[in-house]
Amino acid sequence: MLRTVLHKEGYSLVDSAYTGQEAIEKTKQNQYDLVLLDVMLPDIDGFQVCGSMREHTLAPILFLTARTGDIDKLTGLGIGGDDYITKPFNPLEVVARINVQFRRMEQYQKAEKNAIQDVLRFGHVVIDRKAAQLWVDDEEVSCPAKEFELLLFLAEHPNQVFTAGQLYENIWGLDSMGDEKTVSVHIGRIRKKIEKDMKNPEFIVNLRGIGYKFVPPQGGDEA
Repeated sequence: MLRTVLHKEGYSLVDSAYTGQEAIEKTKQNQYDLVLLDVMLPDIDGFQVCGSMREHTLAPILFLTARTGDIDKLTGLGIGGDDYITKPFNPLEVVARINVQFRRMEQYQKAEKNAIQDVLRFGHVVIDRKAAQLWVDDEEVSCPAKEFELLLFLAEHPNQVFTAGQLYENIWGLDSMGDEKTVSVHIGRIRKKIEKDMKNPEFIVNLRGIGYKFVPPQGGDEA
């Protein structure tokens, strides 16, 4: 059904896999722009599939699932998913979320072309806009698309406070609709990569009850 709808919406190159293992193998062999991943698969759990896929692709991964509990949602986002759509859903909602993902990627690509500064340096953290790469302590760190977009957005607005809802709208392109947990999970994943002390984060600071802000280290100028 989704394949038919996507074709009608202009997505002519749509591939399919019917088991988790088949999906993993396809991500090893092909470069995809986006992945729609069901959690309930006939062979292995979709969460396991997502973890394996993240070894081969940084493309956005959107979960489709009948599981509506917060634990399942946090699990999916925590292992590398970028969005979470619960069943039953309107196929047009799925298309809308896919369109948003691609619009955001296009916007960042345009911003990269127009940016005077391609590289942002903050102490031991380096963000390369043009290459969409994150470097920590001179080592490249894998950073899926939504994590990179969120980190870059915060870094481009230093010391500015954003609510979780505002971040969701800016990065995912939709009204938050109660999806603030998506933001908090992505913030946690970013912190694991850039913070030296997770208990006392220096870069991404949480103002309890208000939101988040990116704090550049003293003496760590952008370049």
